Amino acid sequence: MTTTATTTRAVVEELLRRIGAGDPERIAELYADQGDWKLNWPQDEHGRPATPWIRHRSTRADAAAHYRELAAGHLPGEAATEIERILVDGTDAVVLGEIRQTARATGRAYLATFALHLTVEDGLIARHHVYEDSLAVARAFAP
Repeated sequence: MTTTATTTRAVVEELLRRIGAGDPERIAELYADQGDWKLNWPQDEHGRPATPWIRHRSTRADAAAHYRELAAGHLPGEAATEIERILVDGTDAVVLGEIRQTARATGRAYLATFALHLTVEDGLIARHHVYEDSLAVARAFAP
């Protein structure tokens, strides 16, 4: 494995550890000051009041806000993530897995598969694109 790929894998593994620990500020430290952050959800001109974390982001501060909003929307202690595979190619990594969460507003649990595409530049995450089962999440938060 090349030095670039080794660095990429190390940053991704540290990101996953920090997400598991649940400290949004520590998680955000791994993101570049400016980045490309997208979630693969249908566009909605009215926003998503039930799921405010589901939106595009571009800064390190946005990353911290994402993880704070995500935690606020779910019941603590009712979550699990299973990482199936981490694929690394140079500065790019893809994390494949499954998340289990319970929506705070409705009490409904959901299971969603995901793919997370990250790009690591200069030891920081510069791209964060999420592809997930948005229908499972939307159903859990629907009134």
